Amino acid sequence: MRIAILSRNPSLYSTRRLVEVARARGHETKVIDVLRCYMNITSLAPSMHYKGEELNDFDAVIPRIGASVTFYGTAVLRQFEMLGVYPLNESVAITRARDKLRSLQLLSRKGIGLPITGFAHAPDDVEDLIKMVGGAPLVIKLLEGTQGIGVVLAETQKAAESVIEAFMGLKVNILVQEYIKEANGSDIRCFVIGDKVVATMKRQAKEGEFRSNLHRGGSASLIRITPEERSTATRAARIMGLNVAGVDILRSNHGPVVMEVNSSPGLEGIEGATGKDVAGMIVGFIEKNAAIGKTRTRGQG
Repeated sequence: MRIAILSRNPSLYSTRRLVEVARARGHETKVIDVLRCYMNITSLAPSMHYKGEELNDFDAVIPRIGASVTFYGTAVLRQFEMLGVYPLNESVAITRARDKLRSLQLLSRKGIGLPITGFAHAPDDVEDLIKMVGGAPLVIKLLEGTQGIGVVLAETQKAAESVIEAFMGLKVNILVQEYIKEANGSDIRCFVIGDKVVATMKRQAKEGEFRSNLHRGGSASLIRITPEERSTATRAARIMGLNVAGVDILRSNHGPVVMEVNSSPGLEGIEGATGKDVAGMIVGFIEKNAAIGKTRTRGQG
């Protein structure tokens, strides 16, 4: 099988592991910088080109598209889908998951546990917005933020009002969420492949920090999850339409709540914490499911 891996950096742990595992299993792989791809969009003979050559003989594509290049990256992935190449995660599912507001609305519609979340446009509504999510302390998130960047904990009413008004003044879109104090600065990353949670880890924020992202200095450890948490993670991935996802869950007093569904979850933290060959499971999933023209949109919205 010929597998394309869309990644801007071949030396990243996740990219290296996928290449290593796929080649060990007898597959031919090529790492492709998504921003160097260009397309011929025509109804007669659509094509994909990369650094002067045409890409036309791949069986499957693994998208490792960074948040900063979502628009162009998903356009490239769509072109591969048009050519009949099997995508590990489909372009529409990635676009859906990357839109924090849209993804929360879709999860809410299906009854998935979520932190109380507010969204508003006008500064005049800030006071009521804060009241709606239970008051301070609360979390303010940029819709475009990743890896904990653009996430602020406002511990008082005044601080919350100031931060929200500042963001609104900059014309950026934000979410306001209740602060789940009982989580104690930790969350659970559930790694979903297909309809199964194949690995889980607890991420704990460093001292004095509430964001548990490993990129922010958080630590990872093994954790056993409950059947309810397992069901929540697999349902969330299914609603987004993702075959592979990292579902981030908080343990709250009213059960598991989903913070985010990540369409390009990193492998280094989860493999290091669990000792599991997650990269091998991903390639195994492709081996079982890849077929020409098997692209289809899973989920709705």
